[in-house]
Amino acid sequence: MTIRAAVIGWPIAHSRSPLIHGHWLRRYGIDGSYERIAVAPEDAPRFFAELPGSGLAGCNVTVPHKEAALAACARVEPAAEAIGAVNTLWIERGELCGTNTDAIGFLANLDDRAEGWDRDPGVAVVLGAGGAARAIAWGLIGRGFTVRLVNRTLARAEELARRFGSGTTAHGWPDLPGLLGDSRLLVNTTSLGMAGKGDLEIDLSPLPGDVLVTDAVYVPLETPLLAAARARGLRTVDGLGMLLHQAVPGFERWFGLRPTVTPELRDIILADIEGRAP
Repeated sequence: MTIRAAVIGWPIAHSRSPLIHGHWLRRYGIDGSYERIAVAPEDAPRFFAELPGSGLAGCNVTVPHKEAALAACARVEPAAEAIGAVNTLWIERGELCGTNTDAIGFLANLDDRAEGWDRDPGVAVVLGAGGAARAIAWGLIGRGFTVRLVNRTLARAEELARRFGSGTTAHGWPDLPGLLGDSRLLVNTTSLGMAGKGDLEIDLSPLPGDVLVTDAVYVPLETPLLAAARARGLRTVDGLGMLLHQAVPGFERWFGLRPTVTPELRDIILADIEGRAP
């Protein structure tokens, strides 16, 4: 019997998750399907309530439904509870269960493309205080980093710092230059640098020479932040791997096999972003 899974959001046509899961289904010869389902915000509670009887093994959840998905679950894993959002749903004994794989995806991307990056954890400066920042901060705390959250709206950073407690501090944007000098990692989780969203303009000169700079944005693949860091000779990691690695746990839940993120998969998604044949 064909195993069905999906990704839901509003809008959803832009999602590249079907390319990722479709590649794995073909590669491993699994009788399965993965589709996009557009769910308007007002329809989300009904969708989640009906999901256990829908014939879907589960689904990924993207904006704006991650917090509603958390509220709809009968059981959630600690990551989703701590982050305050669910991006992966599955059915277990007739109940809706959820987790958040964004932190796993972020950490796995750095493990894959910057070996040893967390060997000597210290200060991580995280730009932004939205959903991606929540997941990334949680993941970094688990790896032993002290997290400095920097956001244009200080109150949002303060709220997030309170959520994670000691080892996490909140700062306004004007504080940023003074926070970089002893950092081991700089992470952008804002939409600045994304195509059409404006550039992230910050002075990287205070950064130490051995810092790692990474960006959750992956369109364009090399954001202005990463280009500036590379020009300074700093190590950089783009955000595409986070998208790829966060998909792994869901595929394993639904289709019973843990897939591997390969250069071939990365090229398939890059080709789609760039509008070329893989």
